[in-house]
Amino acid sequence: MLETAVQDRAAKLKREKAAQGRIASIDALRGFDMLWISGGDELIHSLHSAHPTPFTAALSTQFEHVAWAGFHFYDLIFPLFVFVVGLVLPFSLTRRLEEGCDRRQLYLHAVRRLGILLLFGLLYNGLLDFNFHQLRLSGVLQRIAIAYFCATLLTMNLKLRGQVIATAAILVIYWAIMALVPVPGFGAGGYTPQGSLAAYIDQRFLPRPFCCYTFGDNEGLISMFPAVATCMMGVLAGHWLRSDRSPNRKATGLALAGVASLAVALLWNLDFPIIKNIWSSSFVLFAGGWSLLLLALLYWVIDVGGYQRWALFFIVIGANSIAVYLAHRFFDFRILGDIFIHGLFPYMGAWRPFIRDAAGIAVSWCLFMYLYRRRIFLRI
Repeated sequence: MLETAVQDRAAKLKREKAAQGRIASIDALRGFDMLWISGGDELIHSLHSAHPTPFTAALSTQFEHVAWAGFHFYDLIFPLFVFVVGLVLPFSLTRRLEEGCDRRQLYLHAVRRLGILLLFGLLYNGLLDFNFHQLRLSGVLQRIAIAYFCATLLTMNLKLRGQVIATAAILVIYWAIMALVPVPGFGAGGYTPQGSLAAYIDQRFLPRPFCCYTFGDNEGLISMFPAVATCMMGVLAGHWLRSDRSPNRKATGLALAGVASLAVALLWNLDFPIIKNIWSSSFVLFAGGWSLLLLALLYWVIDVGGYQRWALFFIVIGANSIAVYLAHRFFDFRILGDIFIHGLFPYMGAWRPFIRDAAGIAVSWCLFMYLYRRRIFLRI
């Protein structure tokens, strides 16, 4: 009996040690997400242009945002990244807290990271053009910054149960505000582009220009609130992965949580529609459900099954995600790709845009593979 107890304790310690190590599927998931931001979407569109079929038409449609209510694959890309931002917090922040790190230093690091991301977001939007009356203040990196900072504060100051309650409360409170607070001229509970509370608040308090609909900003003011819940869903998934449960049970738990999240989202959609532009509570749960399912699949294949080599393509991109995002904003990698394929242009026909996009992605990947091999990462 004593021997069995020792063996059980040893197995538990082994699982705990494995849980503390780097999980390759997290970088792969982040890289999978970044691929579609950094040229993968254009590759799909150019594929349809070169070879139009019902299948490529449907695929190309999935790489466009829905105009308002509904959901395409491309609507998952941004919330998936916010989810992954939260996913890594238990592996960095919580671990440091458990090791007794100075909380003041952790707060200062969070503030510093918030400031740098906000600055990067403004640079991305054209800060250095010095055309300030046309400078968009909100954006992708700004939303990531605020969601990360708020999730950090919640993770540092609440136990796991409190984090679950806070995440649920954010979604319910946001729904209640959107449903009950009347909008002048439209009343309460309006979820149209022009009649939603989110649009009204943006028009009153957020300087133009807006993106990406006429009446408000899709990274507007009040919709920052539920984006924190998206990040917290990642935090909760990270706690689960970091636990001492068996790898198979972790994968199963993530998958079941994903299915449950999708089910609740579809039910909530009947009252509070799935709308990315206002980051509705049902949208948070629907995107979060797919994020959990993707994480479960990659974790099961890469970390549980040990099939990691194929994932290197995504890991290289995911390990330097902020650098990838900024690089593709300021430089068109197809220009470098043309150096290698321009002699073949006369023979490409309708496939020329597709091949150019593929060459640009290949050149970009080689650059970040070089940085990956040299362990050069943009850390903030």
